[in-house]
Amino acid sequence: MTTTVQDQDRQQQAAPATNAPIERSAAYYRLKADVEDFYYHEADLLDDRRFRDWLELLTDDISYFMPIRRNVKFGQQAARENTKRGEGISWFDEDKWTLTKRVEQILTGVHYAEEPLSRITHMVSNVQIKGARPQIDAARELDVTSRFLVYQNRVEYETYIFVGRRNDTLRLTDNGWKIARREILLEQNILLAKNLTTFF
Repeated sequence: MTTTVQDQDRQQQAAPATNAPIERSAAYYRLKADVEDFYYHEADLLDDRRFRDWLELLTDDISYFMPIRRNVKFGQQAARENTKRGEGISWFDEDKWTLTKRVEQILTGVHYAEEPLSRITHMVSNVQIKGARPQIDAARELDVTSRFLVYQNRVEYETYIFVGRRNDTLRLTDNGWKIARREILLEQNILLAKNLTTFF
């Protein structure tokens, strides 16, 4: 039996990638492209300071969380490195109401740390779909990981760079994909910026 190039392509396309729980099918890559476009659109809204439009990308029950990351002994990372959602202190542990109030505060024009407004660029990469419910070709909810680099410059000489990872749950609505849960893991133990007014 002769194997054609198309057959080989189909076999490679359907084969799961190393350490990947989801089959890398055509449906996966179509969905991944949609998710990447969603993230690029989100970055544009934030960089263009269209904060009210950005809020529309969040579900009403959004959980937006950035833990504080501790320096811990080897072997204790999983249990103790990150503070827990709903417990103790964190950089962010917010819902739609508090995020809306942060936006409203910035848009007053008298925010002490955002007057004048910062110049910010969000870069997103390493997007991977880790879970799809109920299934990849009819997904209504996705677990997605990504990496980010956020560049912030304000006034004249204040420049900050934030690098980290995001663990998101995206939910399909009548208005497209929305963020239902976001965990932001900033690769810093001590905040090196003077403030934390940007959105991730």
